[in-house]
Amino acid sequence: MAAVKGAAPNAGFWTGKRVLLTGHTGFKGAWAAIWLTRLGAEVTGVALKPDQKPNLFDLAGVGALVESHLADIRTPRALHAALAGREFDIVLHMAAQAIVRTSVEDPIGTFATNVMGTANLLQALRGQAGLEAALVITSDKVYANNDSGRAFVEGDNLGGKDPYSASKAAAEIVVQSFARSYFPTVPVGSARGGNVIGGGDFSRDRLVADIVRAARGGEAVVLRHPEATRPWQHVLDCLAGYFTLIEALATRPDAPRAMNFGPRPGGPEVTVGELATLGVEALGGKPWIHQPDPTSLEAKALAIDAGLARRTLGFESRLDAPQAVALTMDWYAREAAGESPLGLCVEQIEGYEALAN
Repeated sequence: MAAVKGAAPNAGFWTGKRVLLTGHTGFKGAWAAIWLTRLGAEVTGVALKPDQKPNLFDLAGVGALVESHLADIRTPRALHAALAGREFDIVLHMAAQAIVRTSVEDPIGTFATNVMGTANLLQALRGQAGLEAALVITSDKVYANNDSGRAFVEGDNLGGKDPYSASKAAAEIVVQSFARSYFPTVPVGSARGGNVIGGGDFSRDRLVADIVRAARGGEAVVLRHPEATRPWQHVLDCLAGYFTLIEALATRPDAPRAMNFGPRPGGPEVTVGELATLGVEALGGKPWIHQPDPTSLEAKALAIDAGLARRTLGFESRLDAPQAVALTMDWYAREAAGESPLGLCVEQIEGYEALAN
C-alpha cells in the first residue's frame, strides 16, 4: 500500500474512552466500530438494524465487538432508553439516511432522521456531565452547489436541492444552535466527508455496491451520470480524519468546529465512469452501460477543499482515488473467495496505520 505518510489516530487518546457511536450497523459505522475497539475504546453503538443483506455489521460480527443497542433516533423515548445509566466521554454521531435517491422517495423520513434525529441526540446529551467532545457527521453535499466544480470551503453557504443534501445542511444548523445554546464548555463539531468507498458497502444505490452486485451477478452496472465528478475517499482516510478532529476537539480550545475531509489537492480526478471502469476490471465484470436519468437531482460536479484539516490538524488523506479503488476491490475479491470480512478490515486498518511509520 504505497501512499502519503501521515499521523495515525492516537491510541493513547482512545484507550479506555467511553465512546457513543450512532450508526454502527451501517457500512462506515461498522468500520468505525472495528477501528475504535482496536484503539482501545469502549464502544456503545446505537442504530437501527441493518437494512440490507449482506451487510458489514453482520459479516464482520461487529455486534460482538461493541455494546450494541437497536433504537430509532427519531424516537426520543427509545433513544433515552438506550442511553439510560450510561456515561460517555466521546460521541460520534453517524446514524443517518444517507442515500440521495431514497431521500427523493421519502423526504419526510429523511428529514426526520437527519434533522430531528440529530436534535434528539444532542438533546439527550445535555445530561452527560463528563462529555469531552461530540462530532456530528454530515456530508460534502451540505453546500449550495451550482455545478461550477469549485471546491467548497467550510465558510461557503449551506444549501441543497435534493432532500438528502438539504437535510444534512439543516443538521449543520441544528449542531451550531445546540452547541451555542447548551454546550458552552463541551466542543460540539461537524465533519463533512467526501464520497466514501471501501470494502463491505452493500447499500442500495451506492456506486461501489452496484459495481460489486453487477460483477457477482454477471451483469453490467448501469450508470446514470458517468461524467460526474466526486471527491472519492477511502473509508479509512475519512475515519482517520474524523478521529483526528475528535482528538483535537477534546484537547485543543482552538480546534475548528466544522471541517471538510476529502482527497488531497492535486490528486487525480476520477469520474463516476472512470471509477466504474477500475472497479469492473478489478472484479472481472462486464463493462458498464449508461442509462441517463433526466429526473435526477444529483449534482454533476462536486469537490471539497480539505485544506483546513491540513493546516490546523496536520491531517490529509493518504490514498488517492485509484489507490482507494484498488484497496476496495481487493477487499471484495478476497471476501468472495472466502476470507474473513473482519480479518480483511483489520488487515487494511493495520496497513493504513503502518503508513504513518
